[in-house]
Amino acid sequence: MTQPVIAGARARTGGPEVDQTSVPGAQLCLDFYAGLASGIAVVTAPSDDGPVGTTVSTVTSLSADPPLLLVCLSHNSRTLAAITPGSAFAVHLLHEEQSGRARLFSTATPAERFAAESYEEVLGVPVLADTFAWSVCRTEEVRAYGDHCLVVGRVAALHMAGGRPLIWHDRGFHTLAEGGKR
Repeated sequence: MTQPVIAGARARTGGPEVDQTSVPGAQLCLDFYAGLASGIAVVTAPSDDGPVGTTVSTVTSLSADPPLLLVCLSHNSRTLAAITPGSAFAVHLLHEEQSGRARLFSTATPAERFAAESYEEVLGVPVLADTFAWSVCRTEEVRAYGDHCLVVGRVAALHMAGGRPLIWHDRGFHTLAEGGKR
């Protein structure tokens, strides 16, 4: 076992020795984050130059009453640039067989991303066809933290198609094991 790095920690007797002056580096943090399993989503928004969208692995429910979602987007994201307080965006949860769509929205140019996609506008936002589920949200707040921004959206419309979600873990796409609901 490697020695832990704990920022601002106080050494305690009987536990592992801790470097009290260091903080974990970015690569060590990224390696830790790779251990998190999460659903894959595509976030889309309208912009002056046409629809924009990006693949994300950080989407979570924030509140049921009122219905709020939280999305994390990189500071340099074109999609983030289109999301301002009062605007709207869509969150699309991808089916387990849609890893190609996730790659498309993470690597292609904005024009290429939408040229290959079927979508319609819902509340003025581009909504992709054939996803596991989608939600259109009104932007409540955008707040910067580190190299990303937290975007809080109030759910204004949603659709559940069903199926099984695409999962991101250990820097790769995965599917859920069979087992079903309890």
